[in-house]
Parts: sequence; C-alpha cells; structure tokens
Amino acid sequence: MTQLCRRLVRLDLKVGIVERVGFLRRFFQFIWDRILMCSAGKPISYRRISRRSCQSPSSPATHLEDCGYDTDSDLVALKISLLGDCQTGKTSFLIRYVGDEQEKEGLELKGLNLVNKTAFVRGARLAFSIWDVEGDHGSLDHVPIACKDAVAVLIMFDLTSRQTLNSVIGWYQQARKWNKTAIPILIGTKFDDFAQLPLAMQWTIVSQARSYARAMKATLFFSSATHNINVNKIFKFITAKLFNLPWTLERNLTIGEPIIDF
Repeated sequence: MTQLCRRLVRLDLKVGIVERVGFLRRFFQFIWDRILMCSAGKPISYRRISRRSCQSPSSPATHLEDCGYDTDSDLVALKISLLGDCQTGKTSFLIRYVGDEQEKEGLELKGLNLVNKTAFVRGARLAFSIWDVEGDHGSLDHVPIACKDAVAVLIMFDLTSRQTLNSVIGWYQQARKWNKTAIPILIGTKFDDFAQLPLAMQWTIVSQARSYARAMKATLFFSSATHNINVNKIFKFITAKLFNLPWTLERNLTIGEPIIDF
C-alpha cells in the first residue's frame, strides 16, 4: 500500500511539473509577442489614420472599413480593459470578437485573461490587447495592471440581472483610480434574453443604465454575443474616437431594441 501511495505521489508531481512547464511556455510566448508588438511602433502615440489607402477621391468618408494593410504602416498597440461582475458574459463577448482560436492562444492567469486581436483599418494595423478581469472579489488586485495605460475601459453588466447593474459604478471607480483618461463604455450583455422581459421591466433597466452611463460620462451599448449585436460596433466606435475617424454612431433609445446612448 505504501508503494502504491509513493507511485501516486510521483505521478501527481509529474503532472504538476508538466502543467507548470506548459503555463510558463505560454506565459513567455505571450510576453515575447507583446515585446514584438511594442517594438513595431509607438503604442502611446496615436495619429489620424490616412484615408487614402481605403477610399477613392469620389467615395464619401462615412464608414469605418477594414482594409488590407500597407506593409509600411505602423503597428499601433491599443490596450482595452474589460471589467464587470462574474456571469455577465465577458468571456462570450471576447470570443465573439476575437474568435475561438485567438481566445485559446491568449494568456489565462488566475483572475485575469489576456487576448490579442489585430485589425486592419485604412492601411494601418491596430493590435488590440484586451485585459479581462474576472468579476470575483479576489480579482480586484488585477484592476491596476489591467487599467494602466488602457485607451478604453469596457464595464459590463447582465441586462437580466439588476445586481450586476448595481455594481457598475463600483467597477468604474476602481478603474478611474488607475486611469483617468481611458474612454469609458458601459455595456449591457445578453440583450437576446433581455428582450423577452416585460416592457415595464425593460424600461426600468434602461432608465437605470442610462442614468449610470451619464454619471460615468460613458457611451451605453446593449449587446448580445449570441447574435453578434453591437460587439464589433463597440470596437469600431473606440477606433473612430481615438483616431478622429469620420464614422457616425447612431443613437437608439427605442425600448425593445439594442440601446445605444451617448
């Protein structure tokens, strides 16, 4: 019996070593990717992206389009923070935007998930680095590193859970301790489930969410990862705002439809 116990202990040790080696390999690969990304351009320096590589002189500059990129273009690193309570759909939102494969290639630490996504916009490469902080109390220690130097802070709540909505001001205050300039965006998730609620309840939640968004001076989006509602639009909005691109966001305050308010 003692010999069997010893074998089991040795097996546990081997499994633990393999897991640690795998984690360290992913960690150093992620750090190396970040070094290469930062060395390709100046992550804090933003410029107005040229229109010439995407538009002909006769085409109006009314849309923010993804285009093939010029090899001479700079790689611009943009850090995004993702905050909110547990079970608000942050992971589903991330997977919808970056895709399953990109999400698997990210770095997952205890309480923190880091994912990269490269977009090609008007001849420039934009490298989004999204820092997703888990919503439990023990993950608050990750808020400083997730928010420092971020260009935008996305604060999420579940449209079907008033408790998660009541928490957004606290998350906003935590973010502002470490970053005073990031673009604040308030996102209500699971709109497909929210649309099934009675209209009176929808109105109450919409009113409260708009009130919180005004207090945070944030743009409010209702979204659904399941049906890809407003997911990509949120990142287009961030890009247009950072680079002063001529892309107009349409306001929508119709109850029963995905709200956009600013």
